[in-house]
Amino acid sequence: MKKIINYIGIGLTIISFPFNVLAYSNKVIMGGQNVGININSNGVMVVGFYKVNGVYNGSKLMAGDYIYEVGSKSVNTINELVKAIDSEAKDNQVEIKYRRGNNTYKTTLNLEYKDNVYKTGLYVKDNLLGNGTLTYIDPKTKIYGALGHNVIESNTKSRVEIKDGSIFKSVISSVTKSSDGNPGSINTKFYKDKVYGTINKNVESGIFGNYLESIDDDALIEVASIDEVKLGEASIYTNLYNNDVREYKINILRVDKSGKIKNIYFEVTDEALLNKTGGIVQGMSGSPIVQNGKLIGAVTHVLIDDVTTGYGISIITMLEEGEKNNWFSGQLFYNLMFFDS
Repeated sequence: MKKIINYIGIGLTIISFPFNVLAYSNKVIMGGQNVGININSNGVMVVGFYKVNGVYNGSKLMAGDYIYEVGSKSVNTINELVKAIDSEAKDNQVEIKYRRGNNTYKTTLNLEYKDNVYKTGLYVKDNLLGNGTLTYIDPKTKIYGALGHNVIESNTKSRVEIKDGSIFKSVISSVTKSSDGNPGSINTKFYKDKVYGTINKNVESGIFGNYLESIDDDALIEVASIDEVKLGEASIYTNLYNNDVREYKINILRVDKSGKIKNIYFEVTDEALLNKTGGIVQGMSGSPIVQNGKLIGAVTHVLIDDVTTGYGISIITMLEEGEKNNWFSGQLFYNLMFFDS
């Protein structure tokens, strides 16, 4: 524990005791519900290029870069990018700053002014919208985890660096069945005004944030470590019919205790699920996996060549990631009188 003592003015001593608590609950509220996912990127994401004046602007920029400044103006959305270019451009050029991984760079964009609009030569995004499955809610902290893997941008195949986001109500309209070589999908209607929670992190083991709705902490399930996972029968819980979360049988074929996100290799054995989906479909990521009455993980990936098989992540990996940076710090203040001699 670190103790910091500061003296401010006459007779005021501030003693600060910052401390961190990193502990997930051993019992959680299990998910299985399909949710809408809205992510706003941290900067404007470059996803492709087209020619301006016969030349590509991609000589320095790469797909997956994030533009965060144009001239003297910070930008975080496409609308802000357009306005900044309009005000900062000179002689059909504008200086930009961009981020690639942990490094920052600057370059000059060559522009073409046509039909009262500056052409940048860039295809960009500032937002991604989709759906997935809620895995758990921690009843003590109301931190949730979902998906079991990160959200990637489809053109660049790279993880989206997040500014903020939300999970919200989605209603399943149909299911496109999977076949080998062609994974299907859960198709939904979105209700973005019905927000369930924030998205604070988009990382390798899932998306995490604060759940904002009321919770029923009477319906709890114990979590199990990867060491407790056994080969053989287990169940996944997922939502394929409106808001009806149902149990479907799987068979665990292999357990990898050292893997980061592909800890559990399984096959779907439930005939009802196979008849409905053909196996694993997009949108089922995050579906809880239960064995012997304990939550052991979440569905993360489908094998393209055999859509009846897939991978899951250990629930402990998700819980540990969800609780990171969830800390409490306190300060204790004393008034202390003292006298000059």
